[in-house]
Amino acid sequence: MGKSQVYFTDMRCEVETSLLDKLGRLIDAAGIARIEFANKYTAIKIHFGEPGNLAFLRPNFARVVVDKVRQLGGLPFLTDCNTLYVGRRNNALAHLDAAYENGYSPFSTGCQIIIADGLKGTDDVEVPVTSGKYVKTASIGHAIMDADIIISLNHFKGHECTGIGGAIKNIGMGSGSRAGKMKMHNDGKPVVDPDACVGCRKCAAFCAQGAFVYENALAAIDHDKCVGCGFCIGSCNFHAIYNPNGSSNDLLNYKMVEYAKAVIDGRPNFHITIVNQVSPYCDCHGENDAAIVPDIGMFASFDPVALDKACADAVNKAPAINDSILSERDRTHNDYFTDIHPSTDWRGQIQHGVEIGLGSEEYELITLG
Repeated sequence: MGKSQVYFTDMRCEVETSLLDKLGRLIDAAGIARIEFANKYTAIKIHFGEPGNLAFLRPNFARVVVDKVRQLGGLPFLTDCNTLYVGRRNNALAHLDAAYENGYSPFSTGCQIIIADGLKGTDDVEVPVTSGKYVKTASIGHAIMDADIIISLNHFKGHECTGIGGAIKNIGMGSGSRAGKMKMHNDGKPVVDPDACVGCRKCAAFCAQGAFVYENALAAIDHDKCVGCGFCIGSCNFHAIYNPNGSSNDLLNYKMVEYAKAVIDGRPNFHITIVNQVSPYCDCHGENDAAIVPDIGMFASFDPVALDKACADAVNKAPAINDSILSERDRTHNDYFTDIHPSTDWRGQIQHGVEIGLGSEEYELITLG
């Protein structure tokens, strides 16, 4: 695979020109109009941000993309899947409340929001992974797979498990249903917190494998019977069933890449990344630490691998902010993200993406004024 084109524009704006104007010009120049949008359902995969976190993308960026898709004849909707952990986005009702609280609504963005894996994160479809080494079928939110076109709109940042969070993580981890997230994190074996369990036995009603047993009236899971579907996590109203995150960070990255491949294979796809407020942790946190570098700019490409590589390279070339978390780290890795999270190596995402044909790590950076 040869070099992929990645388009870039910085955050500088002349009088009477906004960042939103520049974003519109960027995605035009990157060739979004080469996709045939007419009457096509277009999933714009985004992270709405955990309430309390202020580093997530503002909905104004999404409005630019939505308006462009409508202009080209498409039928856009914003989407994400429910989270695996306990938080404000672990079911569709709370997820929508969180999105609205953070400014995302049909009124601010110009389109509807659909939580792709349904009310409790159990509405998914099994999707074959072409060239998959670790994942044969991926459990993807149904609404995402129902779409004709996939666009990812990403906030680039660090991540404590995957090193970076960009296009690959947004469409890979972010499109996985609860069962999918279980498979990526832990090969699908949830556990029960006995201190939180109330013995209601609702989880057993959702287990097709009969994997639940009850000891002193409290639930436990027979892992020999459990297949890791994740339905029990969504069924528990007391947050007593959870994922203990047993996969290594490298294996998590590889699985996540293969999930991304399952999402975009065989469908038109386009990717946009905003590199601002580059926080050291995921936007899934209900808080955000100070940015590690100054705001850099906006990137767009048809290749999510090249896009993530270009963004990571740009961050590593930027001056570190001295009073950020980087000032507290042993900066000996020649990489900001590994300096912050030494147990991670984001390059595994890039290398595995190349190996399975998701994209190229070689890119031509085309800079716009």
